[in-house]
Amino acid sequence: MRHALHRLPGFEPRHAAACRACATITPSRSIHLEAALVTRRLLILLVLAAGLAAVCALTWTLAWKSGIDSLRRDAAVRGDRTTAALKSTLERYESLPYIVGEHPLVQDVLANPKREWVLAANRYLEDVNRHARATTTYIIGADGECIAASNWRDPDSFVGVQYRFRPYFIDAAKGGVGRFFAIGTISHDPGYYLSQPVRREGKIVGVVVVKLNLEWFPGTDPTEPLLVTDDHGVIFLSSVPAWKYRTVRPLPADILASIDETQQYARQTIAPLPAHVERVLEGDADIVRIGRGLRAPRYLETRRALGEPDWHLVTMSPVGPVVDAARSVTVMTGFGYVSLCLLGFYWRQRRARVNEMMKSRAMLQKAYAMLNERVAERTADLSQANEQLQREVHERARAEAELRAAQDELIQASKLAALGQMAAGITHELNQPLAALRSFSDNTRVFLERGQYEAAHENLEAIGSLTERMGKIVNQLKLFVGRARPRSLRSPVAGALRNALALLGKRLAGVSVTLTLTDRTDAADAASVAFDPHRGHAELVAQCDDLRLEQVLINLIGNALDAVADVPSPRIAIDIEVQAATLAIGVRDNGPGIPDDVMPRLFEPFFTTKEMGQGMGLGLAISSSIARDCGGSLAAQNEPGGGARFVLTLRRAQVSAARVPAADV
Repeated sequence: MRHALHRLPGFEPRHAAACRACATITPSRSIHLEAALVTRRLLILLVLAAGLAAVCALTWTLAWKSGIDSLRRDAAVRGDRTTAALKSTLERYESLPYIVGEHPLVQDVLANPKREWVLAANRYLEDVNRHARATTTYIIGADGECIAASNWRDPDSFVGVQYRFRPYFIDAAKGGVGRFFAIGTISHDPGYYLSQPVRREGKIVGVVVVKLNLEWFPGTDPTEPLLVTDDHGVIFLSSVPAWKYRTVRPLPADILASIDETQQYARQTIAPLPAHVERVLEGDADIVRIGRGLRAPRYLETRRALGEPDWHLVTMSPVGPVVDAARSVTVMTGFGYVSLCLLGFYWRQRRARVNEMMKSRAMLQKAYAMLNERVAERTADLSQANEQLQREVHERARAEAELRAAQDELIQASKLAALGQMAAGITHELNQPLAALRSFSDNTRVFLERGQYEAAHENLEAIGSLTERMGKIVNQLKLFVGRARPRSLRSPVAGALRNALALLGKRLAGVSVTLTLTDRTDAADAASVAFDPHRGHAELVAQCDDLRLEQVLINLIGNALDAVADVPSPRIAIDIEVQAATLAIGVRDNGPGIPDDVMPRLFEPFFTTKEMGQGMGLGLAISSSIARDCGGSLAAQNEPGGGARFVLTLRRAQVSAARVPAADV
């Protein structure tokens, strides 16, 4: 089987030797070679992974050991400093009870507690305590009762209190030195008690006690806790307040009973800390975890004895920074190892790539020549396509020029159509005032012939009003020409409805007209009453021009009259529905209704179902346009019992009684 290189362009005879070598490799041998290559690569990956694990483990161990050693050195320094400060405080007051006990006044008052001697002893102890800066200094008789104290003036004075049960009294009464840390039974303040026996003529007659406040100790950094435990292992000094009066290990029942009997910690509940040792280190050091769960903090715990008294100082150094530092160093070492491996792999791949590029350069030269030929062919095709594209661009430009010319002609035609529609609308609106004007003028002539001058005067006023109305209608040409919206005016509904009914008075003869008013501003008390437009109804004011509102009402009532023209008992119902923000005026008739095919085109200009000469199809279109301009709407529907109903909805204008009078508008 021939090698694939034989089929490549630019293959030369000098490659024949390599091809013959390839041809000698059988398929089975090729499979074995590929399997050996895969096995070799897997072995290299395993060796590299094992090296990475070993390097990371070694780095972690060294970093951990270095961090723990640093913590132990820092803990030792902190422990030395704290131990020196604590022992210095205790030793400074060690001899104070003995000095106070050697004073003759103290010995006299213990031997014979006279009232004046007790008072003098109180003042002496008060002065000594103030100069020594101790918490409290007091003397106890041989029977265990406090005779005099430096706080004799305070409400919680120690005078008269029995201390026979306190270990520091018991030790001093036996001739020794009493050292005891406890919570005071009277002041309830923790303190360190130093006591010395008072001897008179070789006999112990009482005990002198000095109480020291060691609460300065918790002022150390709480992130690196320091603890002091008593001889039972109870924590009585701690930089973490929550750890006070806890134990580092569970206590036997007899020791708990002894602590409770001496009231050492004022009935505090003595419970062990939730701590467990994770790792024991050499030299009184452990890795402990305080709390439960994997997120509980871990500390390096180191312990040292303070000597006298039998206390132990425990330093707790957080291990978290050591773990973080060891993790960071391990990650950096791992990245460095991986980077070295990748660098070696890159160097090897680069060498293989360079060799491959040198072998392929001759083939690429031939491929470049073939590519140049293909580029030349494609260039010719592109030139031909470019010429075709230019021809299409010229055709498109010519079509756009023709389209612009057609658009200009269409705009001109639209202007002529708008002018015709505007003229037709004005003609439609002038028809009814002209008819009424003709009727009023005929009536006026008759009234003048009969001598009814008052009636003639009323008709002349109506003629003047109609003339003014026609002038306003013609003046609206300015709005059509300028495409401007009418001003936001206020129109009394009662006046507009009264004028519309007066204008259509002759056509309404013989037609039953009912007017209804429904107030729905209060949903709980909605009622319908008869509506009289002559009463004014000053609260019914719509946001619309009064002439335009009359124009819409005349069109709607006129269309209703046309609908009931052939009905035996014609009826028209006008209902006004008042809401908080809107006014709805409905005009309902009992005519034949609106056909379904007419309903979608009802408000189109020049669309009418009337016969030629009876209507131009602009009344509803103009009315709908007026409603939209005023921010309202005009809708039509067929009633279930027959007939049609048109509803004009407008925004309601809030008018106070002081602004619009209740009289006729």
